[in-house]
Amino acid sequence: MKLTSSIKKKYRIRNKLKRVSSKERYRLSVTRSSKNISAQIIDDNNNITVLSSSSKEKSIKSLNKKNKTELSQIVAENLAKKAIEKKITKIYFDRGIYKYHG
Repeated sequence: MKLTSSIKKKYRIRNKLKRVSSKERYRLSVTRSSKNISAQIIDDNNNITVLSSSSKEKSIKSLNKKNKTELSQIVAENLAKKAIEKKITKIYFDRGIYKYHG
């Protein structure tokens, strides 16, 4: 199977993060599409997803936000509340194939 350049980029960034990261930190992975956004906090040591939040959840979908920027802020707040409940304070951001520009 031939890998595309975007998939190679994703693996290259993710592997670099795994080498540099410490054992007590989790990885925050964000996925976006044209209409939705989702975020996951992942434990790479055990290869499990600890927490997740998405704009497809019923509690977020019922707010009827049309703007994707507003949706992403709500998803982030929801994920942060869940992380505080599980006492997760240190994470690192996995930007994937997307550019991070602030």
